[in-house]
Amino acid sequence: QVQAVESGGGLVQPGGSLRLSCTSPDITLSRYHMAWYRQAPGKQRERIAVLYAIGDTDYDDSVSGRFTISRDNSNNTVNLQMNSLKPEDTAIYYCNTYTAALPWGQGTQVTVSS
Repeated sequence: QVQAVESGGGLVQPGGSLRLSCTSPDITLSRYHMAWYRQAPGKQRERIAVLYAIGDTDYDDSVSGRFTISRDNSNNTVNLQMNSLKPEDTAIYYCNTYTAALPWGQGTQVTVSS
């Protein structure tokens, strides 16, 4: 089965930082436009960051300037560096292709709270 696996979530205070990672045992992530998505309680899943195969990026306004999406082709990972975290960033974070072509995995929980 094709899947992506997220890791790195946790509990952090407002203003803190976390780095999320995504890898896949099934596909080479550098071949695809990759993205991070999140789903907060009571809300729809939303795409918040995109990393195109050529290296360009795009961010939702809610995270622009605070989050950075990148990849490390040496270990087939896509990362999301999250800085200046806010309580409203609390959500389950998922990685997938830009078109959400992969089955949704379990995601990784990020909780921002004092």
